[in-house]
Amino acid sequence: MIRPEQLLTPTPKGLYCPPGDFYIDPLRAVDLAVITHGHSDHARAGHAAVLATPDTIEAMAVRYGEGFTSSRQPALYGETVRIGDVSVQFVPAGHVIGSAQVVVEWRGLRMVCTGDYKRRPDPTCTPFEVAPCEVFITEATFALPVFLHPNPEEEIARLLVSVARSPGRAHLVGVYAFGKAQRVLRLLRAAGYDKPVYIHGALKALCDMYERLGVKLGPLLPVTLDRSVRRDASRFAGEIILGPPSSFSTPWAQRFPDPVISFASGWMRLRQRAKAGGVELPLILSDHADWAELTQTIEDVNPGEVWITHGRADALERWADLNGRTARPLHLVGYEEEAGD
Repeated sequence: MIRPEQLLTPTPKGLYCPPGDFYIDPLRAVDLAVITHGHSDHARAGHAAVLATPDTIEAMAVRYGEGFTSSRQPALYGETVRIGDVSVQFVPAGHVIGSAQVVVEWRGLRMVCTGDYKRRPDPTCTPFEVAPCEVFITEATFALPVFLHPNPEEEIARLLVSVARSPGRAHLVGVYAFGKAQRVLRLLRAAGYDKPVYIHGALKALCDMYERLGVKLGPLLPVTLDRSVRRDASRFAGEIILGPPSSFSTPWAQRFPDPVISFASGWMRLRQRAKAGGVELPLILSDHADWAELTQTIEDVNPGEVWITHGRADALERWADLNGRTARPLHLVGYEEEAGD
């Protein structure tokens, strides 16, 4: 009888596969890294070799430069790659473009590591697919019953209502550069907003990448730091400007007179968090599964055992116990709960 720990085992570097001698989303440089998606807490530069989907490899090259690894091997969704005696396959995770669950099989044992994922439709990436397995390794970023994400279209509608009601104010929307920015743009376009959207320079390279990969974002304009912009900040009245949250405390954001500060994040469900961050218009928009999606996914996969990589592991473990399922936290550190939330 093969024990799961013989196939995948938690280590300080991340999940390690002894029979294949590779790591999944390792936290430190290793000889062979299998990467679930391109967010920086899961995809790091410096590995000798990387196996990932083509879009994730593209994202890593954009973020870290073409020399992010000595050897890269792209694998399409559904393609089986043999690493020694281990079969590895990518299945869509629905988190961001290129994101994948890693399906690992060896001697009849099948384990699935989700990386980060969501079940909601997202026009910027391939939707999540259920992958049955004996051991399901899941995230738990929003694994508390309070986290029930609303309809994304309704949140974008709230933004557009605010823009219409405050034509004299610019709307600064905090978005993470990879995934969230492009999703907000596509939701705006789907809602009929066809005006140019202004973007912080930190978003440009990844927006350009999405365009190259076939995700149309509509007209985008840069917000530059030249003197003419500072002299005529009123021209941004009534406009939507996207930028990374970190930019809102810098001179970049301070040029806009009386802006409406907004933030698109699953954490905006917590009112005190929005208030503490000075967010006037919180948009509850997450690229992670909420409580209902996490528990429903476990029901859909129906594994014999659940492992929890990071997040609110205690709550999900308790839910599993109450529902007659076996679960254990792995206590992996280094995966930031707010990365791409």
